[in-house]
Amino acid sequence: MSNLSEGATPGFLVWRLSMKWRVAVDRAVAPLGLTHAQYSLLGSLYGMQRSGLRPSQRRLADHTGLEALYVSKLARALESAGLLERTRDPADPRAVQLALTERGLETTRKAIDVVQGLLRQLLAPLGGPDSPRAQEFTRELTALLDAPLDPFGTADGPAPPK
Repeated sequence: MSNLSEGATPGFLVWRLSMKWRVAVDRAVAPLGLTHAQYSLLGSLYGMQRSGLRPSQRRLADHTGLEALYVSKLARALESAGLLERTRDPADPRAVQLALTERGLETTRKAIDVVQGLLRQLLAPLGGPDSPRAQEFTRELTALLDAPLDPFGTADGPAPPK
């Protein structure tokens, strides 16, 4: 156990792990002209597209956990870079659908390979991505992500500001 974790709260450790991951992904995908946030958007879009979906910016925002306004900004930049296309949804003229271009598909596949290598490194102390410990870690992370959070208080937390 590192000195960092001695006496640290779970919240601090989650924050540190997320920052370590973000920085590592940023550095790893930079040679492809991407940031971590752009990779998250492209990788999610890639997965959704492979499932036959052409998601709206809102649906992609909900999927990634990014703010809708930020997804819109990222999508415009990625469209300018020729990696994705934005089109109006014929069923809802207010919605914008996203799809990877051929160049976007190629770049995203390369980025996924790079990030998968990072993931193998991250999970090596748990026995690798397919190990029982890594699978349990994934279940624990999912449970935490599924738990509702109310920033303005709960029965166990602070009361909302007045």
